[in-house]
Amino acid sequence: MPDLPVRELECLLVLAEELHFGRTAERLRVSQSRVSQLVAALERTIGTQLVHRTSRRVALTDFGADFVERVRPVYTELTDLVGGARREARHEVPAPIRLGFQGIAYETVTWTLTRFARENPEVSLALHEIPLGDPFGALLDGRVDAAVALLPVREPELSVGFVFPPAPRMLAVGRGHPLAEAERIDAEVLATVDLVSPAGPAPDYWRDVHFPRFTPLGAPITTTARVATLQEGMTLAATGRYALLTCRPVAERNQRADLRYVRVTGFDEESRMALIWRSGPRRAQLTKLAALLGELPGAPPADLFATASSPTGLPVVS
Repeated sequence: MPDLPVRELECLLVLAEELHFGRTAERLRVSQSRVSQLVAALERTIGTQLVHRTSRRVALTDFGADFVERVRPVYTELTDLVGGARREARHEVPAPIRLGFQGIAYETVTWTLTRFARENPEVSLALHEIPLGDPFGALLDGRVDAAVALLPVREPELSVGFVFPPAPRMLAVGRGHPLAEAERIDAEVLATVDLVSPAGPAPDYWRDVHFPRFTPLGAPITTTARVATLQEGMTLAATGRYALLTCRPVAERNQRADLRYVRVTGFDEESRMALIWRSGPRRAQLTKLAALLGELPGAPPADLFATASSPTGLPVVS
């Protein structure tokens, strides 16, 4: 079995972030020539070029970019595993569990985190807000261990650990908007509004559910504004020119004098949040956290996760 080129892999992952040999050398505390040597050694081991180098720029090859995308979560998991074992052996405090949240954190989540912290005092929690238009990026590149984000998720590297109850769709509009006085509207009415869309690399299948380009019957929906955060979207909606498609929990937790929330019917499925994590081995504390969420009143039945996929075809943990 060949030796695992750990140092070379670390060098490539840092270079992929910096795209600069000098900054990479600074982060690794080595010389620029050593960075070149490590990258070249890894390319010899792999058997192909991973990095384009010129006097003006550094870029990953197509193969290199794909290799980095596949290696990063595995490398992060391996370093976490080794670091955790070292801390356990030295009786040190374990690394925190890094949780991401997209938009809002349900009260059920905060209640669960409170209970989890009480029952696992040796484990700390680090919370991170996830951009509205990038629901899975932080998970895929290892910045968080799990995330509470909107479904669906069809990334083969990710699995669902817990699904929250469905939530009705709501349309946020300004108080002066023509739809502001309606109690509910059919989804076909979305063809008459300018719907806010999130900026970011969210996959198309995810956007089509939460920020659709067409109504269920195929009418095009106008989208001329993109936002980075939920609050940006609400502020645009409050101007009266735009509308933001969201869900009831968001509406309930973001009551504003300049906004009205109108129930939207006619979609095939309602909005759902889930606890999502990387597929494969994971820290036992994450499984405990999912189990605690499952004990909450109104949680989906346990047999929801008994098969290889959920009723909507989403990958779930076995």
